[in-house]
Amino acid sequence: MWFEKLIQIFKIEDLRKKLLFILGIFAIFRVMANVPMPGIDHGKMQEFFDSLGLFRLASALTGGALDKFSIVMLGLGPYITAVIVMQLLTMIVPALERLQKEEGEAGRNKINQYGRMLTIPFALIQGYGMITLFQREGVIDPMPALQLGVALFTITAGTVLLMWLGELITQKGIGNGVSLLIFAGIIADFPNNVYSMVLSIMDYPGAIQSYLLLFIMAVGIVIGVVFFNEARRNIPVSYAKRVRGQKMYGGVSTYLPLNLNPAGVIPIIFAFSIAFMPSILGQFLAGSDSIIGVLATYVVNIFDNSWFLGSTLFVLVFLFTYFYTAVTFDPKSVADNLQKMGGFIPGIRPGTPTVNYLNHVLNRTLFLGGLFLAIVAIMPWIVQGLIQIITGETIQGFQFLIGGASILIIVSVVLETLKQIKAQLQMRDYETF
Repeated sequence: MWFEKLIQIFKIEDLRKKLLFILGIFAIFRVMANVPMPGIDHGKMQEFFDSLGLFRLASALTGGALDKFSIVMLGLGPYITAVIVMQLLTMIVPALERLQKEEGEAGRNKINQYGRMLTIPFALIQGYGMITLFQREGVIDPMPALQLGVALFTITAGTVLLMWLGELITQKGIGNGVSLLIFAGIIADFPNNVYSMVLSIMDYPGAIQSYLLLFIMAVGIVIGVVFFNEARRNIPVSYAKRVRGQKMYGGVSTYLPLNLNPAGVIPIIFAFSIAFMPSILGQFLAGSDSIIGVLATYVVNIFDNSWFLGSTLFVLVFLFTYFYTAVTFDPKSVADNLQKMGGFIPGIRPGTPTVNYLNHVLNRTLFLGGLFLAIVAIMPWIVQGLIQIITGETIQGFQFLIGGASILIIVSVVLETLKQIKAQLQMRDYETF
């Protein structure tokens, strides 16, 4: 059945052009991700990323562009950060809140434009921080002011270009362009991982047991992520009958869906950003002999401990799930809209009782959603630990199959893209009918 659908997709000219356009953008992205900046010692760069697991995970989200110090080394990170900041500001700044809620599509376009503008200073700051950190670690040579300015301009331009390519995919392709580019970056190392796996099995045939166990666990993780990502708590809603002119409206029953994971991958991104900061600041300050340098070295050593880092990420992801949902989902606004449209939850009075009921249901679903996200965030450590206990071997690679943010992004993007392709096919079936 899926093979017939695939053939049908490429038979339709419009869908075929959209898919080929997306693949062309992916090819451009991969070329850019492998164009390095000058003056890089690749051996030292590899040692640096192998010593710090957090940076290895960050590099995985950019498709390996960060550890290659390429012209798109920051990926879409600054743009995502800017979008998240603008989402939070719309809940804090009244002018932005009115712009989003009262001016419709035009207001949302303005907020998106502000997010694009905010991407530039974020890219400059993150680029400068990364370059300074690499210089302190001896990975790259110190740069004169002019060369540093050119490097920052190049890195920022690379991020802006990726942002533009992502928006082109959204306009002319299928699905969300930014999500698809992140998806392409995550799975970009798959061929290298397969090649490393083959070499590892050839050198040590016993490693095949570890890889089989890895793929079995990966299948279980994907099934679990799909289940929780699509799970919803449906709250029944009924609409009262009302007469307008000679027509009667309402009198129907529907439901209000509450996702088990309403925050998506945002809490994991927040948590990783917070977990990055102590290590980055510690690397900056660890070189001095003062008390600050001693404390910085102590902080770096603490965050190098996988148990401490995993526990910190677990707690942060769980807390950020509640925080981000509280910012983006307002039960009072939902209750007011239901009341204005003549809707009500059976057995619950409109107004404050509806708000309390929605808060009660939301808190219960968020507990499961936050627990799920927290477990997904520390999944790389869990899987690697289990494989090492069972087989005594440590496996490198295939992080996109077990990585917290990676697997969630992959599943979300694949499901959303498949839904859009299915909708396109159904629309054409209706046209032919």
